[in-house]
Amino acid sequence: MKIRRTIFAAALALATAASGSVAAQTATYTDPLDIATLDAVRSQFGKLMDLANKHDLKALHEMFWQSPSTLLVAKSAVPSEGNWTGVWGNEAIDQKLHDIATSGPAILQPDFSKLKVVGLTHDLAESYVPMTITVSYAGQGGTPKPFLMIINWMKVGKDWKVATEVILPVPPAPAARN
Repeated sequence: MKIRRTIFAAALALATAASGSVAAQTATYTDPLDIATLDAVRSQFGKLMDLANKHDLKALHEMFWQSPSTLLVAKSAVPSEGNWTGVWGNEAIDQKLHDIATSGPAILQPDFSKLKVVGLTHDLAESYVPMTITVSYAGQGGTPKPFLMIINWMKVGKDWKVATEVILPVPPAPAARN
């Protein structure tokens, strides 16, 4: 019983110390990327949206980190994959983007006023933006619908590349109860 109390007291002390250090870090946190670098990532995001809306698949390919670890999360057209799926590696991502681009209209309309870009490290950044996507791919009817896009950007040489792109549908609000 005494050992349990000692372990509990030690765990409580550790948790208290850890939460204090997190609070201290939060109060003094500064982004690891300067404003010019964050603006460069914002610019890359704008370029990505422009290329996607033009269906410039070759230029889109160049926007992605060239690695088998590159990830795109998007709507699946294959029932066995479920409704949404992760697509890994550049060849698979190129095919997915080709399939989406050739399925009919595909228009991404980000709300640039809500675009948020933060540095995670000196060579990693993350962007978040709500957007409307109009697409006919995989049974979607070509009606504009709300989505969230979250991108992890990696510094490769002098450029910022897409390492992970996650596109999430925003579910409709629940019906109001009377």
